[in-house]
Amino acid sequence: MGHVLAIDQGTTSSRAILFDGAMRPVASAQEEFAQHFPQSGWVEHDPADLWRTTVETCREVMASTGIDVAEIAAIGITNQRETTLVWDRATGETVHHAIVWQDRRTAAMCRDLKAAGQEGRVRDITGLLLDPYFSGTKVAWILDNVAGARARAEAGELLFGTVDCYLIWRLTGGRVHATDATNAARTLLYDIQAGDWSAEMCALLDVPIQMLPDVRDCADDYGETDPEIFGAPIPIRGVAGDQQAATIGQACFQPGMLKSTYGTGCFALLNTGDSPVASTNRLLTTIAYQLDGRPTYALEGAIFIAGAVVQWLRDGVKLIEHAHETHALAEAADPGQEMILVPAFTGLGAPYWAPEARGAAFGLTRNSGPAEFARAALESVGFQTRDLLEAMHADFAFHGDTVLRVDGGMTASDWAMQFLSDILGAPVDRPEVLESTARGVAWLAGMRVGVYPDMDGFAGTWAMERRFTPKRDDDWRDARYAAWKRAVAATLIAAGES
Repeated sequence: MGHVLAIDQGTTSSRAILFDGAMRPVASAQEEFAQHFPQSGWVEHDPADLWRTTVETCREVMASTGIDVAEIAAIGITNQRETTLVWDRATGETVHHAIVWQDRRTAAMCRDLKAAGQEGRVRDITGLLLDPYFSGTKVAWILDNVAGARARAEAGELLFGTVDCYLIWRLTGGRVHATDATNAARTLLYDIQAGDWSAEMCALLDVPIQMLPDVRDCADDYGETDPEIFGAPIPIRGVAGDQQAATIGQACFQPGMLKSTYGTGCFALLNTGDSPVASTNRLLTTIAYQLDGRPTYALEGAIFIAGAVVQWLRDGVKLIEHAHETHALAEAADPGQEMILVPAFTGLGAPYWAPEARGAAFGLTRNSGPAEFARAALESVGFQTRDLLEAMHADFAFHGDTVLRVDGGMTASDWAMQFLSDILGAPVDRPEVLESTARGVAWLAGMRVGVYPDMDGFAGTWAMERRFTPKRDDDWRDARYAAWKRAVAATLIAAGES
């Protein structure tokens, strides 16, 4: 009974990772699934793909290890957060493809609400800004654009959920309709201080409150899996949105601790303790985790395109065949070319919140090639991270030096991490276990069932693999960052967002 199964349902793939009693990963499986782009700025997933790849990877991990289902003490679930699903309460059939967090189709609705002066009130209640990123306007779009959906929702026939909620509902055979506080806090419908769904926000966005799931702690009882799925029931005892799960996995349990995860997007979370901090620099106020009914808050900055820019180099413009090639290409790039790539493929996130912005490249020459594009792609992630840290320093009084704990696929690149440290002028700590997201949610579930230690014991297990320290001086980093800011300004002007 010493193993914990972590389900990590992400934007481009589903993964299952089995952890042993010492919180060491012993086996993993991963499966990519299709991305659907019905129109420019629209991004969807087929819910059947989310479900199928989740179940298949879990079964693959169990089969590869020979671990009996009875030896798995609990399941933890972490997920792409704002992605939105609506399904039939009776049949489980979704009424539309999942609308992905990157999707921008509700930009006009958000603009109208801003023009009506609603953003201040939205921020006060939810900690969020009016942006298509979040779930609430996506739900409203589905209800308004799927024939009969609104009437069915108002009659109590349809349910809403983020991906964690949908998987819990499917895994438990429809017995549990629940989410955790971190995912609820990303919907535009949740009052992060009252700790409950906001009737005011539901009315503003025209979302029937009866569609919404029960909200629970991150380490809580989410039912058991249907025995037919894995051969025996397994308790589901931990849930957290992916970025909060990474914050937990990085043991950022003290105010002022900071982590940044580099996956499809990049998300930096700063622990601000037991009181929410209202940002004056267009960061998000959110819930880092909730245990024993007590929320711990965070400031968050979201970058929509991080690892996805490398995916674009591979799949979009086909400049590379494999993601790992970017490291060597960046090292080989012409140092005399200072190309800037602004990867606003689905708009710009924090601190700009410009949904209509689109990608742009600056400083191109006849000699610009794959190496220069690869370097500019990796640098764009560092520049955007500095945007977030500048805003965080303006919002929150740091005590001592800033240290950034990093995780996610891009952190395997020493080149990218060194540039990140150089452009920030701060140490960047890479942990021994890069899978912080899965480790965080595994700890939640394992701690809940008594397999893993308490918070202090878990924090003591965090170990650093390497620290990157700045090798460039202030003049260099300020000049490069100024070039980035000029490029962003030009991009915003081109999109009419300045």
